[in-house]
Amino acid sequence: MTRFKMQAAGLFVAALLALPAAAQRAPEPIPIALIEGLSGPFANAGEAVHRNLLFAVERVNRRGGVKLPGGARPLELQRYDGKGASEESLAMLRAALDRHVAFIAQGNSSAVAAAIVEALNKHNERTPDARALLLNYSAVDPVLTNEKCSFWHFRFDAHADMRLAALVEVLRADAAVKKVYLIGQDYSFGQHVRREARERIAAARPDIEIVGDELHPIGRVKDFLPYAMKVKASGAQAVLTGNWGNDLTLLIKALREVGVEARIYSFYGNALGAPAAIGEAGVGRVLAVAEWHPNVDTPASRDFHAAFRARFPKPEEDYQHARMQVMVEMLAAAIERAGSTEAGAVARALEGMRYDGRTLGGLHSGWMRAADHQFIQPLVVSVMDKLGAPGVRVDNEGSGYGFRTLRAFDAKATEQAHRCSMERP
Repeated sequence: MTRFKMQAAGLFVAALLALPAAAQRAPEPIPIALIEGLSGPFANAGEAVHRNLLFAVERVNRRGGVKLPGGARPLELQRYDGKGASEESLAMLRAALDRHVAFIAQGNSSAVAAAIVEALNKHNERTPDARALLLNYSAVDPVLTNEKCSFWHFRFDAHADMRLAALVEVLRADAAVKKVYLIGQDYSFGQHVRREARERIAAARPDIEIVGDELHPIGRVKDFLPYAMKVKASGAQAVLTGNWGNDLTLLIKALREVGVEARIYSFYGNALGAPAAIGEAGVGRVLAVAEWHPNVDTPASRDFHAAFRARFPKPEEDYQHARMQVMVEMLAAAIERAGSTEAGAVARALEGMRYDGRTLGGLHSGWMRAADHQFIQPLVVSVMDKLGAPGVRVDNEGSGYGFRTLRAFDAKATEQAHRCSMERP
């Protein structure tokens, strides 16, 4: 090596040594493991979740990340394909825990969520120095915050009974409905909705007759025409379903094809292809319940929808959830409040936390009930209508149809009693 090259090398090393440590090494990201069905019959629902969480993570990182005593750290969203099944999802959970991920996000199956909660309970007891918690954005079986509640589980969606109470309140006022057909997916969530709907309808409208009540295999029915024919033959003026993903889209398509004119009281009728599937026949007839929808007429709502569509402009990407944004915002706030990424400390910071919506421009708000880790939030029942109709400023997935607010419920009105007896570490 020449004297010149040796001098240059020395200067380079000296320059590196003179740099601050932060300039030499980027801050370590805080990982969030998304365990979801990213392939298989519900892959579209899994990818919709990924887009929503990615949008939220990017927003937190744009404003500097999560502030901790050792310096700000970015969030990092990791993908794990659980294929929508418990066994595969548990394998993905083990992979995430092996990588020391403390925050698990899942929701598109209550059965999977229950399996993950049970696994986390055991893992956290065995391995107290590497604990993790579940952030649940969509698994709405009430048992998860009642009999099977866990310190390591937090639900950010309204559970099935909260959603059902809002739908039944609207149904109660629908004097034209005398006959209702219940149909749902044959797993824990669908089974619960079936039982609870019977009880709530009987209490609210004892004059209504349940003329159909059945469950179908989840994710395995390719042709819903036989079910649709039974609905038509029943003479029902309303169909109530908790179906989601392709099971909902295919059901609605079949109901349209056989000419069913009943109102559809759904949990997710504004989701993933459903408006396009039913088209004109759904105007004024397809209802959905959620914490928010894009036609909620506030500046924050309009801004959020516009920003999301700019980031994900394809029609099939047009599916947003306020609760998923809130979940990431509250996680970031809890980590900052705890001053740590340790799961137990973050869990304690989340308990009782109120979210005022400020970091989302006022889009949404609510509080995490400490007793059962159920997020208490407003709900909106909306009804399908044509783009451009009063209250329908934007449509869903370029279909020409959107949803307008029919009834809004504030957070206090959605809150329900719990049966949780939580064991805390």
